[in-house]
Amino acid sequence: MSEMMKKSMRRGIGAAMLILLAATAASAGDKKKPADAKPEPPLTLDISHIVWPQPPAIARVRYLDYFSAEKREPVVAKPQVKKSWMDRMAGISPDDQAKKANAKPRFELGLPYGMAVDSKGMLYVADTKVGAIFIFNPESRDTTLIKHGVDAKFGRVFGLAMDDADRLFVSDGKYNHVLVFNPQHKLEGVFGEGVMDDPNGLAIDEENRFLYVANTGTDQILVYDADTFKLLRKIGTGGKKHTLTSPGDFSSPTNIAVDSDGNLIVADTLNDRIEEFDAEGAFIRAFGKNGDGPGDFTRPKGVAVDCDNHIWVADAMANRVQVFAEDGSLRLIFGGFGNLPGQFRGLTGLTIDKKNRAFTSEQFQGRVQMFRYTTNAEAQKEFDRRAEERAKQAGKPTEEKKPDDKAPAPEAPKAPVPQASKPS
Repeated sequence: MSEMMKKSMRRGIGAAMLILLAATAASAGDKKKPADAKPEPPLTLDISHIVWPQPPAIARVRYLDYFSAEKREPVVAKPQVKKSWMDRMAGISPDDQAKKANAKPRFELGLPYGMAVDSKGMLYVADTKVGAIFIFNPESRDTTLIKHGVDAKFGRVFGLAMDDADRLFVSDGKYNHVLVFNPQHKLEGVFGEGVMDDPNGLAIDEENRFLYVANTGTDQILVYDADTFKLLRKIGTGGKKHTLTSPGDFSSPTNIAVDSDGNLIVADTLNDRIEEFDAEGAFIRAFGKNGDGPGDFTRPKGVAVDCDNHIWVADAMANRVQVFAEDGSLRLIFGGFGNLPGQFRGLTGLTIDKKNRAFTSEQFQGRVQMFRYTTNAEAQKEFDRRAEERAKQAGKPTEEKKPDDKAPAPEAPKAPVPQASKPS
């Protein structure tokens, strides 16, 4: 076959392919969608099933929502302005200036840490990176801020605590003091300079009017009078540079909580354990050790106590929350590393309010998640309802023995109470 014939065949094949493609495109264009066709709705995540433990067990923790920034305000559209030849040359959109004029830059969480909730249910979040305290309304999602340079001078804000009079206490790790704000968010006091060294978590004993400060730099817990701000005593041995492992001492204590009996719960972070003290500062017990098994810790930080006196611990490296009974026995675990609801990245803070809502803060995600704790009384009510339903289905009397166990979840293997562990 001559070269000319080969070229002619290639041209013919190419022309045939172009005709075929054009016909295919035309036939596709002729296909019309039905008049009543509706676009498929976007995929959404059903959060109602995000609970722990999983069914058929009675759920004791339920995911509710998350917070990460100010609520986005609607942008009022402005009439488009005709572009000039200079705008066209520069590639500027005609409504760029209108967007800039209407859009309000939002404050977003950067490194959220400590949290507190006031009597109105408003959530306060200390943000170390932004240098402000976010105030979220969990119902409306409206957000206000206590700002650095406007309402106070902040360095590195860490811990928050709220008393029954809605006075807010804020620890500042840069300036080594605690700031006090009245219910109107006006600064009314500062104390601790010269004594505090990298103050972190805060907790208030309302009955005894104690303000506890986790003084991380000296490995101690400072106890102040919550009204006069007078230093009353120190718990733990200071000046040992995070080397102590003996019971009653600490290695970088970061966060604290107070239970209904007035006992102090301390996250002894570098020792990977939780320590408990009575209101006089006497050591009661310690539980936990370094590890990744049930009841173990790898840098516990956030700690909180619910209305049934269960101790909740946020593990910064394992990115999970563990719930313990008063004696330190494990009851429930939830979380894990990830971005989804109920998962964590850089889990740090933890608090529980009087509405049985639990809040967690994450450093790497820049968000706060909200959960609902099912109390023992609520769980008992649900247990009784299920028992009655089963009895009706079986045609038997509804009387059934109630469970004696008041734990916040079905029994898990009880964690041992080990001796003090060395920091890893």
